[in-house]
Amino acid sequence: MSALVHIVDDDEPFRISIGRLLRACGYAIETYASAEQLLQRPLDGAGPSCILLDIRIPGLSGPELQDRLSARGSHLPIIFLTGHADIRTTVQVMKAGADDLLTKPVTRDELIGAIERAMARSEALREKDGQISTLRKLVDSLTPRERQVFERVARGKMNKEIGRELGATERTIKAHRSHLMEKLEIASVAELVVIAERLGILLERPAGTRE
Repeated sequence: MSALVHIVDDDEPFRISIGRLLRACGYAIETYASAEQLLQRPLDGAGPSCILLDIRIPGLSGPELQDRLSARGSHLPIIFLTGHADIRTTVQVMKAGADDLLTKPVTRDELIGAIERAMARSEALREKDGQISTLRKLVDSLTPRERQVFERVARGKMNKEIGRELGATERTIKAHRSHLMEKLEIASVAELVVIAERLGILLERPAGTRE
């Protein structure tokens, strides 16, 4: 499946010319005359994608669309295009996570280079999201007691200490540790800690902890 570029610009001739260029370079494209049109479409495709976004468009502006997408939890890379670059707007959109800001008229090499970098980041984010999803499913397969043990082991607690907290024998805690590590398909506490960190579990209150 071809990498997809969402082109958001109210200038129809520009959308057509850029669309032709990107198709010739092997990209799939979707075009939108406004930010509102983009928001009406599902953006989570099966392959890498990015947004080519004009800063000044009627209705919802480019930076405002960026904020809306961020609020939705979107991680799609955004490349801004503008015919009127100014320092304030540039700083604003880059601080908000834009991948690049290009000034019209943009050269072919400049545009393709920015899109290739954005696609590489899109693919890396998709891969990371896939790994996180897999880890979350594994952790969700734990029983409530295994989850309690998992969280405490991740925080560096010993079996005896965990047993005291949970009202169980050290032998029982060892059994839970063995079972949960088998379910998580890991062989070391270090791997367990990495999973907990990647899922943000160490930032949460341990399951079964009293207020």
